[in-house]
Amino acid sequence: MTWLDLEADDPFGVHNLPYGVFSTDGTGPRPGVRVGDFVLDMAVLEDPSCTGPSLNRLLAAGPKHAASVRERLQELLTDPAHRGRAEPRLYRLADVTLHLPIEIGDYVDFYASEHHARNVGRIFRPGADPLTPNWTHLPIGYHGRSGSVVLSGTDVVRPRGQRRDPDAQGPVFGPSTRLDIEAEVGFVVGAGSVLGRPVPVDEAEQHLFGVCLVNDWSARDLQAWEYVPLGPFLGKSFATSISPWIVPFVALEAARLDPPARHHPTLPYLTDRPGGALDLRLETRWNGHLVATPPAAALYWTPAQMLAHLTVNGAAIRPGDLFASGTVSGPGSDELGSFLELTEDGRRPVTFPDGRTRTFLEDGDEVVISATAAGPGGTVVGLGEVTGRILPAPAPTNP
Repeated sequence: MTWLDLEADDPFGVHNLPYGVFSTDGTGPRPGVRVGDFVLDMAVLEDPSCTGPSLNRLLAAGPKHAASVRERLQELLTDPAHRGRAEPRLYRLADVTLHLPIEIGDYVDFYASEHHARNVGRIFRPGADPLTPNWTHLPIGYHGRSGSVVLSGTDVVRPRGQRRDPDAQGPVFGPSTRLDIEAEVGFVVGAGSVLGRPVPVDEAEQHLFGVCLVNDWSARDLQAWEYVPLGPFLGKSFATSISPWIVPFVALEAARLDPPARHHPTLPYLTDRPGGALDLRLETRWNGHLVATPPAAALYWTPAQMLAHLTVNGAAIRPGDLFASGTVSGPGSDELGSFLELTEDGRRPVTFPDGRTRTFLEDGDEVVISATAAGPGGTVVGLGEVTGRILPAPAPTNP
């Protein structure tokens, strides 16, 4: 229990305590922790790791120190003896400005959902096996553009680039006409690793700090023309939105479960332990209307497996690095994490309650992706939301 006036079922109670970065009028960005509809300034701890314009100092301090910080925060918010110390450091969420919570050195996006991979394979490679021969043997991913990762709420400008229409002889240049979303789960690295030393699966949790939500906006027409032979590039790099709150892994213990059954045994370096998957329930709203509920429990590859594969060649990770699951999709028609799948490549429009229809994103459209997970003792852990609105493409500079 807490001395704060919170509902017992508040998804941002003391069982959660996600971390972010905020500022108030006349002050610079600094770490804070969300509790209910308040933000507690972590300067109250008088801990050097809880200072600066990002969470990176806390991430770099390692898991033992992070556990100590969390324990002290919970004590401040539950013991009435500390109320006089903590209460002056509480700010209403509505009165603060949120900032990108981490300084991201590297961003990697994986392709961990078998349902999504099969659906996209059927669309992009009709008549062929929807899964490439390597898919069930390793977590496929690509190195993204960290400089294009933006905070939830940032408007997304429609990208321009090359595309080739199905019956055209050659490519044309212009705004994307098949702009899409990807509802994903992001994983934030805490303690870094040494160049040349892989991070084994059973050591992954010494390096994984927490979870956020990701919308990896995708220009499907640009992507389809460019992705052979080296994979995603301009169709992905224009914007990736993340939620403002990083939920620590320790707050998700009650949401752990075993991953889906494997098609065949993995190579030893990818053998994960039971309980390595997370049961997160995502919701996607398009212009305010719920259109999908993707289940993260259906992901084929776990966070530890993704991290093990990311580093198996000796690549180093640093505090604040971000990697994402790729689109989360389930087997149901209402569990699809992209509009490419939801509309069957534009052949089955989504109809809103007001009668409007959509296949891909139009200018002015807004998408909100949220998620929850089971918490201790029947509570719910909130992951917040990641939002974005589409702005028109800029006018051409060379008519």
